[in-house]
Amino acid sequence: QVQLVESGGGVVQAGDSLRLSCAASGRSFTLLAMAWFRQAPGSERESVAAISFMGANTYFADSVKGRFTISRDNEKKTMVLEVNSANPEDTAIYYCAASRATINASGSSRSYDVWGRGVQVTVSS
Repeated sequence: QVQLVESGGGVVQAGDSLRLSCAASGRSFTLLAMAWFRQAPGSERESVAAISFMGANTYFADSVKGRFTISRDNEKKTMVLEVNSANPEDTAIYYCAASRATINASGSSRSYDVWGRGVQVTVSS
């Protein structure tokens, strides 16, 4: 069984940056597309960013375009979300997700079948 573990969350001030990491461990399935989702209190889970298997294609939600970047290292089985110019609307639990079937970057949660437990990000104004 493959597991995804997020790290790097915490409390930051508006305008600050932070780096979220996702590490895969367990059985050596090939994790294809990977993504970040987030869920704020009282809101539904929403897509944030995604990256294709080889990293050539990415997807960003409109709300984070130009502020977030996504990258991955397949050899290390890690994925990173760089959050820049954070604002209070970015406050949420951030989840790492991976697909064993989808190669291309996808903003749909239905594309992903492996999920982490999430990490809290709080942006204070």
